[in-house]
Amino acid sequence: MFDQLEDLVRRLEEVMSELSEPEVVNDQTRFRALMKEQNDLAPIVEKYKEYASAKQTIQDSLEMLEIENDEEMREMLKEELSSAKNEVASCEEELKILLLPKDPNDDKNVIVEIRAGAGGDEAALFAAEIYRMYKNYAESKRWRTEFIDVNENGLGGFKEVSFMINGQGAYSRLKYESGVHRVQRIPATESGGRIHTSTVTVAIMPEAEEVDVQIDMNDCRFDVFRASGNGGQCVNTTDSAVRLTHIPTGIVVSCQDEKSQLKNKDKALKVLRARLYELEQAKAHDAEAEMRKSQIGTGDRAEKIRTYNFPQSRVTDHRIKLTLHRLENILGGDLDEVIDSLIAADQAAKLSKLQEMGG
Repeated sequence: MFDQLEDLVRRLEEVMSELSEPEVVNDQTRFRALMKEQNDLAPIVEKYKEYASAKQTIQDSLEMLEIENDEEMREMLKEELSSAKNEVASCEEELKILLLPKDPNDDKNVIVEIRAGAGGDEAALFAAEIYRMYKNYAESKRWRTEFIDVNENGLGGFKEVSFMINGQGAYSRLKYESGVHRVQRIPATESGGRIHTSTVTVAIMPEAEEVDVQIDMNDCRFDVFRASGNGGQCVNTTDSAVRLTHIPTGIVVSCQDEKSQLKNKDKALKVLRARLYELEQAKAHDAEAEMRKSQIGTGDRAEKIRTYNFPQSRVTDHRIKLTLHRLENILGGDLDEVIDSLIAADQAAKLSKLQEMGG
């Protein structure tokens, strides 16, 4: 591990040096790639320097203890030694996590698709609440959201809704949200006061670049129609909405948010690219089924991941057995505690797997 860290220190110095060269500054593609590498390397190198400094403190303290006779001074040195040993242990753990293989999609924007599942109108109403939860969370992170398409149920609920979240590291935070979200409550539409269980399916897909997925336009059929509903009220006088069918896979994408047909086509292609990319990733994940079993779920749409229980104001994430009694805050977009716990559990599972393989 330490040879690798020394290599990273040298590499960061090379990157910093290259970034100051005029020809690199003028080559935007190269400049962006180096800036990304610098951002990835800097926290690891910084933590390694903290580790090296604590190791040096241990060595210095031990040497001083051998020659120091003053009891008060010896006590101070022992405290310093103990503190430095704790710091070394803590830095080692953090470095192991920082050196885990990085998900190449972590820095990408995401496309979110939310669909009402079992439960009819009540599921559609909850789908709208889940949409607002992610929208509020995105706003708290200063990420930008862009509507793509919505299919409403007439009661303020969404049968399905899709939108983009643009922001640094959006996928790294939201990738654990894919799966079935279950709600238990007395529906507004229920006169008898019985608790119902409904479900909503969430899919979180990294935005795929053109280099990630090549689309043959001959495989695509575009139909235009008149936009309606949310996002469409001001544009439904022209055929600006677009329905894209990808013939080989049968994937259908609708987009009606923009006033321009061309912009809607562009957004529909982004969604198609993300879905095709997700299909490719699913194949790769199946090929690494064993590795996948040791990780927190990040994508199986059939997996029941979370329950929102209104009578007890309780949210439970079933994958990590986490229960929080602040349902209102979480649905309001305060998701960090849940997401941080999922990330920590995923990192622990990966570390454990690496140690098994090493041992």
